[in-house]
Amino acid sequence: MKILVTDDSRAMRMIVIRTMRQAGLGKNEIKEAENGRQGFETCKDFNPDLILSDWNMPEMNGIEFLKALRASGNTTPFCFVTSEGSDEMREQALAAGAIGLIVKPFTAEAFMDTLGTVVSA
Repeated sequence: MKILVTDDSRAMRMIVIRTMRQAGLGKNEIKEAENGRQGFETCKDFNPDLILSDWNMPEMNGIEFLKALRASGNTTPFCFVTSEGSDEMREQALAAGAIGLIVKPFTAEAFMDTLGTVVSA
């Protein structure tokens, strides 16, 4: 499985990847992007099976990234990993086509609870 991790913080991308390994998802091919625009461009060549994205990023934020993907016809499962998890954000994410929203700080169990139906360990 190919997974794209998009976050403007390199440290946070590393934490997400480490947590994925703790959840038993480390054997997957993983690419990183620094913002939604870069993530959108990376999707064209990488064709990920799953996208994990921060919400707040420069150039193109996470919800803009998701909406751009869906507008282009891309239906790749998309999950937010963000520090904000209000009901309004969750509703907006799901309405735009996200499979879930994992709130920071998170655990390997939170990843599997949200992503378990999409990924295999």
